[in-house]
Amino acid sequence: MNDFVLWAIELVQSVDPVLRTVLAGIAIILETSILIGLVVPGDTVVLVASIGVSGWVEGVVLGAVVIVGALIGESIGFWLGRWIGPHIRTSWLGRRIGETHWVRSERYLRRRGGIAIFLSRFLPVLHSLVPLTVGMSGFAYRRFLAWTFPACVLWTSIYVGVASVMAGNFKELSQTVHYAGYVFVGVIVLLLIAVLVAKKVIAKREERHMTEEGPHDA
Repeated sequence: MNDFVLWAIELVQSVDPVLRTVLAGIAIILETSILIGLVVPGDTVVLVASIGVSGWVEGVVLGAVVIVGALIGESIGFWLGRWIGPHIRTSWLGRRIGETHWVRSERYLRRRGGIAIFLSRFLPVLHSLVPLTVGMSGFAYRRFLAWTFPACVLWTSIYVGVASVMAGNFKELSQTVHYAGYVFVGVIVLLLIAVLVAKKVIAKREERHMTEEGPHDA
């Protein structure tokens, strides 16, 4: 297992670091843009790019690019909502999403305000719909950024931080620990499980703010 993990890390590192970073930034822009995030696995691309990090400078640069990319993607959703939100909602793609999801997104924003913007980054479907909904709502862009920025930083820190630290220390660890490969894979799997569980918990706790019988405006 050690040899396999080392091979995988070196394979990713063989890709030019600038190209890796750019691809991660583009992937996260698409992942956080309006509706594209429903089909583009930006988090997977970022995780793989993070495994290729070979030093703290690369890690910091990758993290900064991913944060900026996430903010650009969120901003694209916001301004599309401000300019042509209703048209997108009634378009073929908007109808495919379903009116129920649009209503839930509007209700969630109305009741939770900035908290909805922050938490939506970690919720399925809503992480793509909320920026558009915020744009349509008349919410101030500066206020939108104030809530989405810390969410993007937290999200990036989790993915880039854990994966890059593990990959960066793996070679040294593999020389002294025979089962280091299993530890590496285990940590990555635990990270993905922890993120999934956290999303489920947040979704369950916030569900009451998206339903008819939930509390009124926060």
